[in-house]
Order: sequence, then C-alpha cells, then structure tokens
Amino acid sequence: MKSTLVGAAAVAAILAFGLPPALAQQGVKIGFVSTFSGPQAAIGEDMRRSVDLAVEHLGGKMAGKPIQIVYEDDQFKPDVGKQKSEKLVQQDKVDFVSGYIWSNVLLASLKTVVDEGDTILIGANAGPSQIAGELCNKNFFSTSWQNDQTPMAMGEYLNTKGVKNLYLMGPNYAAGKDMLAGVKRTYKGKIEGEDYTKWPDQLDFSAELAKIAQVKPEGIFIFYPGAHGVQFLKQYVQAGLSKTIPLYQVFSIDAITLPQQGELALGTLGAQEWVNDLPNEQNKRYVADFKKKYGVYPSYYGAQSYDAIMLIASAVEALKGDVKDKAKVRAEIAKANFKSLRGGFKFNTNHFPIQNFYIQETVKDADGKMTVKTIATAVTDGKDPYYQKCAMK
Repeated sequence: MKSTLVGAAAVAAILAFGLPPALAQQGVKIGFVSTFSGPQAAIGEDMRRSVDLAVEHLGGKMAGKPIQIVYEDDQFKPDVGKQKSEKLVQQDKVDFVSGYIWSNVLLASLKTVVDEGDTILIGANAGPSQIAGELCNKNFFSTSWQNDQTPMAMGEYLNTKGVKNLYLMGPNYAAGKDMLAGVKRTYKGKIEGEDYTKWPDQLDFSAELAKIAQVKPEGIFIFYPGAHGVQFLKQYVQAGLSKTIPLYQVFSIDAITLPQQGELALGTLGAQEWVNDLPNEQNKRYVADFKKKYGVYPSYYGAQSYDAIMLIASAVEALKGDVKDKAKVRAEIAKANFKSLRGGFKFNTNHFPIQNFYIQETVKDADGKMTVKTIATAVTDGKDPYYQKCAMK
C-alpha cells in the first residue's frame, strides 16, 4: 500500500508542535483503487498521475484541510479489489473511495463500499450496466460513462458514414459484453459476426482475424483496453487487414497505448467523451501541466480521475470541510458544481453523467508525437440506456 499525504504546511505543523496522531488524521482522506502492477499497470499509473496533479492544482488542500490519497493495487483481480476496498473502508476509514478501471472489479467491490461501508464511491472509469440500472445506489457517482454509451456513439457515427456491415470483437467479461451491446444498440447495419475472446489471458487473435478475412466486412469494431489493444492492432496490421478493412474502436487506442502502437494506429477512428483538445480553459491547463510534468499526453483514464478529485473537492469546499453528514455530502456531489475537463457537467438520476461523445482520429502532433484529435461530435447530451431501471430518485 502506498499513501501520499499532500499538504506541507500540515506536516510541518504536526512535526513542530507534536500534535497527537488523531489530529494528524483530520484531513480529507480518499482511497483510490486501480491497477498498479502487471501488464495493465500503465493505466493505473496514468490515473495516479492525474490524481496527483489534481491535488497539486488544489494546493494540497480541500477547505483548508490536507488531502491524503491512499492508493491500493487491485492487481487486475476482482477478489483483490474487493479486499483492498474493504481495507480502505474498514481500516483506513477513508471519507471517499474512487478509481476502478475494470467493471468486474467494481462490481465485486461495490457492496463493500456503498452499502456495508456507507461510503461515497466516485467511479473514475468502469461503468457496468448493472450499476446504472438495478444496482444504482445513492452512494455511487461516476465521472466517466456507462459502458454502453461510448460504443453507442460509434454506432451512431458509422450510420452517418454509410458503413453497411461490421464484425465485432471484445473480451468475454462484463465491460466487453456491454461494449458490444452498446454498438449493436445504435448501429443500423448488419452484424456479420462477433467474437468474445478469453479475458484476460488471450493475447493471440490470429484465429479470429483469419475468420474476419474470410467474411470481408466493411469494418471491424473492437474493445481491447491497454496491453490487449496493443497486441490486437499489431496482429491486425500483420494479417494485412489494415489495407482492406477499416478498424473502429473504443478504449483500444489512447495516450497509454500509442507509444507502443505508433504509426500503426494512424488514421484509426475512436469514440470518447473526453479528448485532449477540448477547448475549455480547465482542460487546456490540465493537458499542458500534465505534459510538462510527465512528458506525455494524458489519457481519458487520467482525465476522469482528475475530475473525480475535483468533484470531491467541490463538495468538501461547499461544506467547509465537514463531511460527517453523508446526506449533505451526497447532495453537494449531485450538484456537480466543479470545472470539469469536459466543460459543462451534470448527473442523470442514476448518478451517471449526461454528456457529449466525440469521434477522434489518431494523428501526429506538430512535434511528431502520436495523439488523437476531435473530428466530430457524435452524440450531444447523451444519457445511458439503463437509467430508467434505476429506482433511486
């Protein structure tokens, strides 16, 4: 476990005046669960960097109280994620929990945090359909999206471009199923075939690519985050399909994977609710400071994590640092009175955002670095398709 205490003045006061340990704990304590080891650790590190930058932008404090971030590694495993979530709530007694890349990890941890622990959870990535619908909870809020929404946006865009048929591929777990369901929800063309590959063990897609070569669809739609996206793109190009069948993707080509995917990704289209070139002042500052601090572009994982910290800060500031009354904290969180990197930000009744989705193209920037740029708005003020199943009012 790694814990980062931010707030030099508070630390100095503790050392200088010998304040008792109880007072040293009176900051705002946030538990952050992500993957910090193994092949997907780069995603977790991107999220950590953005959390640290958010804390830096806040001056290390919320409502005058030092911010303490307790990072926990879920090791890419639902059972470990649940254990770490229990630790944060029961042992560390955090005020908030955030993070969670993977839908299966979040689903395994949800009850432990929001019900048993009665702790507010700000999801910074995973958005399984169950939590948007029948498992919605007063203590759960998202600064990302519901899983179906991003592929739904891609489906809408493909309709406008006249793509008549698609072959779908994704991993066989909660998010993979949601992603493929999402594109099928809006895409009006023919689905020529779909494959759900083993997760997380399968990194060889040659058999599926051979099938696609035989079918010859007008496009391939994929969802393969992190290292899996790197491997898929390399094999797609090696199989010669990049010359004949366009690739459309969500969460498979981003600031984390592009250094490894390189020019193989040029021209590929994706969908996302945040792109690094969104023209609001908060986003410009975030991207510039992130690049200056770390030497690379941030990803949507990082942007969503940054927004999670700023959302928490908005509630803490409004309540002048008193977060004991959970009902009051929830009410302030629901107002979303913060400067999101997306510009305007508002919650639906199930605590998932109502937001725009953009089409992005992989390009080289003026310095020759691989990145993505916005080329179209696919959906305006999009609501996820499950909010009507949420009984919370």
